[in-house]
Order: sequence, then C-alpha cells, then structure tokens
Amino acid sequence: MGEFFSWQRVFENFPRLVAKLPITFEIVLVAFAVGLTLGIILSFVELKRIPVLTQLLDVFISFERGTPLLVQMLVMYYGLPLVLEGLFGIDTRSWEKLTFVIITYTLNQAAFLSQDFRGAILSIPAGQKEAALACGLTPLQTAVRIVLPQSVRIAVPSIGLELIGLFQNTSLVSMVGVIDILGRAQSLGNLTSHTFESYLIVAFVFVVISLLLTALNKAINARLKSEVIK
Repeated sequence: MGEFFSWQRVFENFPRLVAKLPITFEIVLVAFAVGLTLGIILSFVELKRIPVLTQLLDVFISFERGTPLLVQMLVMYYGLPLVLEGLFGIDTRSWEKLTFVIITYTLNQAAFLSQDFRGAILSIPAGQKEAALACGLTPLQTAVRIVLPQSVRIAVPSIGLELIGLFQNTSLVSMVGVIDILGRAQSLGNLTSHTFESYLIVAFVFVVISLLLTALNKAINARLKSEVIK
C-alpha cells in the first residue's frame, strides 16, 4: 500500500497541481462570458429567420451540439491555422495553444447557450412584445427592456448547468498540450512514476468546485423564484 499510495505524495503534489487552476479558471471565465454574449446575440438572430444567415447558423449549431468537444478542439487547433493562412495570410505559429482552446470553448458555449436563450425567448408571451411595440418602443428597445430580462431569468437554471459542464470539460485541454491541473498531474506522473495521488487530487478539486457551482446555481434559482412569488 505504501508503494501504491502515499499521503506524503498527496501533500507534496497538492500545491503543485492547484497552482495550475488559474489556467482552468481563465478558460472558464473567458469562454463563458464571451460565449454567453454571443449566445444571446445568436438566439435573437436565429429567431429573425434571415435567409442564408439562418441556414449557416443552423449548420454551426448542429456541428457544435452534435460533435464531441474534443473533436471540435482538434479541428480548431489543426484546422484554423490552415484556414487563416490560406484565406487571409495570417500566420498563427506564434499563437499560444491556450488561444485555440479558448476559441473552441467559446464557440461551443455560444451554440449551447443560444439554444437555451432561444427556448426562453419563445416562452415569453407574444402579447408582451406586441404591447411594448404598441407603446412606442422600438424592436431593439423591446428586446433589451422586455424580452432579454425575462429570458435571462427563465434560462438561469440551464445557464448554470452549462457553466458546470464547461468547468468539467476543461479536463480535455491537456490533449493539445495546454498544461492545466490535469496536464500537470500527467507530467508529475511521468516524472515520478506515481499517478494515483495526482489524479486523486484532481478528482477532489473538480468535485469540490463542481459542488460549489451547483450550490451557487441553486441559490440563484431560489432567489429568483422568491422574487417572482413576491
């Protein structure tokens, strides 16, 4: 048991692994914030049913929702440089690997969140929009003042679940060489020939943070429900 598992290695590796958490948090915060913004915009654009643009959005969303995130990341990592260099002459060899990862996760979040917001917008009674327009509000003012606040409140539970899923999916970034907490665990395992302790720490960290995000999501939902009741 001493050779297989050691508490000393746990205490030694814990700070080394936790030191890589900022990379995970950076991916989550940037991808979620930008993806949320893009998702809201895409949901409104999709509902407008603009010819050609709607079809392109359908293809994009189908790809993002219908393929594994790892595949999307590999396509972005190996394919985007070829596209940018071939069409625009942009050399991406100086780009950090983290850049491609963040782009991948941002687009993925945008696709999923756009559908959450699309469903939330459709659930709002059409009479409210018509009343706002009849009162002299422009379509943009109606969207910002009437539709968006209500759709955000309706979509909050789904948004919270997307955030938790995004955090857990960051475990894939080591596949393209980004050294996050899991990538650091792999490198420590290769260096010391002891992997169990490092992976156990990673699992513990992911469970704790996921539980905290779940509790936060429940608290926000409860607060919103109490406000509705009032």
